[in-house]
Amino acid sequence: QVQLVESGGGVVQPGGSLRLSCTASRNTLDYYAITWFRQAPRKERTGVSCIHSGEGSPYYAPSVKGRFTISRDYTKNTVYLQMNSLKPEDTALYYCATAQMPRCGSRWYEAGMDYWGKGTPVTVSS
Repeated sequence: QVQLVESGGGVVQPGGSLRLSCTASRNTLDYYAITWFRQAPRKERTGVSCIHSGEGSPYYAPSVKGRFTISRDYTKNTVYLQMNSLKPEDTALYYCATAQMPRCGSRWYEAGMDYWGKGTPVTVSS
């Protein structure tokens, strides 16, 4: 069974930065792609970014491309989401998840996930 634990959320002013972490159990990153989702209050959950287990360019939602960067550290079994130039509309609960597949599909943002973390909250407010 895969376990995913998010951390790094908090309150930040517009224009600020945060780095979220998704720490996975065992050698999850060696085998599975990891996707970040977010859900704002009273809105549907949406895909933010996806990184493959191996080589290949990650995917980003248009709303975050150029501001967010996803990366991974195999030695720490952790995927990071560096969020810069944050906007109030980035306020949401951020989750990481995996579909137990090695690659992000072309429709990664709507793929069914097998395992989810509990989320970490991000609030962007002045």
